[in-house]
Amino acid sequence: MASSGVRNGGPRMSAKLDRQGAGATPKAAAGKQRLSSAAGAYRRTSSGPLPAAGGRASSDGVSSRVRVAVRLRPRNAEELAADADFGDCVELQPELKRLKLRKNNWESETYEFDEVLTEFSSQKRVYEVVAKPVVESVMEGYNGTVMAYGQTGTGKTFTLGRLGEEDTAARGIMVRAMEDILADITPETDSVSVSYLQLYMEMIQDLLDPVNDNIAIVEDPRTGDVSLPGATVVEVRDQKSFVDLLRVGEAHRVAANTKLNTESSRSHAILMVNVRRSVKGRSEMDVSISGENGHSSSMIGSLRPPIIRKSKLVVVDLAGSERIDKSGSEGHTLEEAKSINLSLSALGKCINALAENSPHVPVRDSKLTRLLKDSFGGTARTSLVVTIGPSPRHRGETTSTIMFGQRAMKVENMVKLKEEFDYKSLCRRLDIELDKLIAENERQRKYFDDEVERIRAEAQCRIAEAERECKITLENEKMKYHQEYLDSIKVLEEKWKTQQQSPKRQIKEAESTSSDVGEAHNLLQNEKILRQSAEDEASDLKNQITHWKKLEATATAEVVKLRKMLDTEASQKEKLEEEIGVLRSQLLQMSMEADETRRSLDKGDGPGKIFPGLDSLASQTRSSQPREQSNGPKQPIAKLSEQVGLQKILSLLESEEPDVRVHAVKVVANLAAEEANQEKIVEAGGLTSLLVLLRSSEDETIRRVAAGAIANLAMNETNQDLIMAQGGVTLLSMTASDAEDPQTLRMVAGAIANLCGNDKLQTRLRGEGGIKALLGMVRCGHPDVLAQVARGIANFAKCESRAATQGNKVGKSLLIDDGALPWIVKNANNEAAPIRRHIELALCHLAQHEVNSKDIISEGALWELVRISRDCSREDIRMLAYRTLTSSPTLQAEMRRLGIKM
Repeated sequence: MASSGVRNGGPRMSAKLDRQGAGATPKAAAGKQRLSSAAGAYRRTSSGPLPAAGGRASSDGVSSRVRVAVRLRPRNAEELAADADFGDCVELQPELKRLKLRKNNWESETYEFDEVLTEFSSQKRVYEVVAKPVVESVMEGYNGTVMAYGQTGTGKTFTLGRLGEEDTAARGIMVRAMEDILADITPETDSVSVSYLQLYMEMIQDLLDPVNDNIAIVEDPRTGDVSLPGATVVEVRDQKSFVDLLRVGEAHRVAANTKLNTESSRSHAILMVNVRRSVKGRSEMDVSISGENGHSSSMIGSLRPPIIRKSKLVVVDLAGSERIDKSGSEGHTLEEAKSINLSLSALGKCINALAENSPHVPVRDSKLTRLLKDSFGGTARTSLVVTIGPSPRHRGETTSTIMFGQRAMKVENMVKLKEEFDYKSLCRRLDIELDKLIAENERQRKYFDDEVERIRAEAQCRIAEAERECKITLENEKMKYHQEYLDSIKVLEEKWKTQQQSPKRQIKEAESTSSDVGEAHNLLQNEKILRQSAEDEASDLKNQITHWKKLEATATAEVVKLRKMLDTEASQKEKLEEEIGVLRSQLLQMSMEADETRRSLDKGDGPGKIFPGLDSLASQTRSSQPREQSNGPKQPIAKLSEQVGLQKILSLLESEEPDVRVHAVKVVANLAAEEANQEKIVEAGGLTSLLVLLRSSEDETIRRVAAGAIANLAMNETNQDLIMAQGGVTLLSMTASDAEDPQTLRMVAGAIANLCGNDKLQTRLRGEGGIKALLGMVRCGHPDVLAQVARGIANFAKCESRAATQGNKVGKSLLIDDGALPWIVKNANNEAAPIRRHIELALCHLAQHEVNSKDIISEGALWELVRISRDCSREDIRMLAYRTLTSSPTLQAEMRRLGIKM
């Protein structure tokens, strides 16, 4: 018999009333209550004193249930082929807002939701019924959350984050919500800023700044609100810039290909939109009320701080829940799936606790629940869309998703309006008013000063005009009297001339003739003077021309000399370039020959040399040296050293060209493989140059070859003291911690192993981190590296045993203090013969010192010593182990206790 039931906690009428009483739309049933609370807040604000900065001006919150909508995804191509003979596991009744979940062909269960969206519902319809009421609440000052939950591949990201660049009808909730927000704000007074994050493997990462990959959550101890101060916040002015931000974030979001979804999101995406709006109506009302008291309205209005509303819209695209056996996740994808399922499980626990009114809600079990603390059981208006698929193969996941939505519908939030007095805006406005008053005061003062100056200038002009008129009048009178005086004198002169004219006429004619002769003589003298000055100037010009010609000849000679010097330098430069080219070709040839020799001979593990095969090459060179001196050519490296000179080869280590440095250090390393050349290299400063290269170079090849050359030089006891004095162990330890190449680590380990064989350097070597560097290189796991590490430990243990026998060593072994014993025990029976041989020697030497016996027993090394004394392939090591066991009272007592017989 078919059975059905309503799983909404009560009859449909109560659910309908619940939706009317606690709907997501602020303009619906909760409108009157919020208006009355806002009016109460207004009355307190207008009559009482102003609250402190940042204080809330709204009344108590309004209860609002979480609204839940269910959306069905249409069948995909795979389901159309695989489930062609089966019906959908769900049946939707959108007109009744019901969903039937079929258990089989006869039984089904009915569930009610706030909205039921079929597979034919458009993106616009989904936005209007799910997110638009929340967006309208956010624009009125309430926090809001829109979240998608469901199985992987059911369309959560399509519903929320679709950009719709090719088809605008396919735009998701994020894009449509931002369109409505930008259309409703005033750019001059309001602002919108966004942050885009992802929660990946329990780490909050910034999708707008991928470098910021571990953002901390900060919780306000007073209000309990959570925030992410380390996240990137970008102010949005237009829709295009917002879409560009979403595109950048989606490019950085982690996704993977699984059996259930080719682009499965492996992280929870969180979009935070912060809206800051200025409320003008309340401020204007306050100003009008205070203006009833008289002329103080403008002053009171200017001192009244504006009211702002801060709200936040959070859009959460949860990663899909999945079953491992169906998704086929493995490796790192499996770890991602575990993290996703754990965070979703924590969210489900919180929803259950809130739905059951539990006194404890485990919000701290996951970062996801901490971020959504305000969305479920907090102060935000929350709308949830659960996405499901029609395939009967996933009936279990569909049932789990539906039950999650049913439990979420029982969660009650207490939405609150967050209003604040914008004291910063008031301060800026008062500063502007103050600046205006100061400017007006300065303008009036300047006008007063200009007016005073104008009156002063006008008075001075009038005084000057009066003085000028007076002066003109005096001049006119003076000229008048002077003219009358001249006229009277002229009349008297005319009378006198008339009387004296006849007797003096002849005298005047003679005087005029003599004056003409004098003038001609004066003109002749002036002409002579001018001619003499012209001749002097011409002579000076001739002297200057001669001087400049001499200077020009001197300059020409200097130019010729400089040209000869330039030609000489050019020829010298060409010779040097040719010589450098020859040296470079020789270095390249020799390094290639050395590499070929090393590759062909690098098959053994010598006790000291790091370049295997170079010992045989050196011995061959020494044995055949008399014959080569008499009959044949010298070895290529030695020949190059004699032809070029060791000092010049060492100088090439400081070349600016990387290839030259690489070839030069290879030649020096091959020269250092011969004992006859080591003293010359050290005296010429080669050891110092190699240490400088090891410190400063970032080229892996140079560091590897330089470490090998240092290892070869470290075979000499005198060179070992020099390496320690110049900080070589510290440099080798730093190289060991930075390098990842096994060959580089082998060279470094070999160098430190050679130093471990010096009795005088034990304490200094350990103090500068040599032993810890050796033990740190075992992380590589390469047999050659482990063989060098084992050789170094064996050398160190041998020196300690010798010092203890001579009475120079007291106390426990430094190797045991540095934690080497567990690794020694672990590798005492290693498959590689070189590693096992050195470890067995080290263990025997450590056990020879009685003070180490307790650690030998506690770490299980006693059994290895017994095995070595019985089964070791080398007789000398077997006998050494036997003597060690029989000579130690502590070890003998432990063997008797354990019943071990030799």
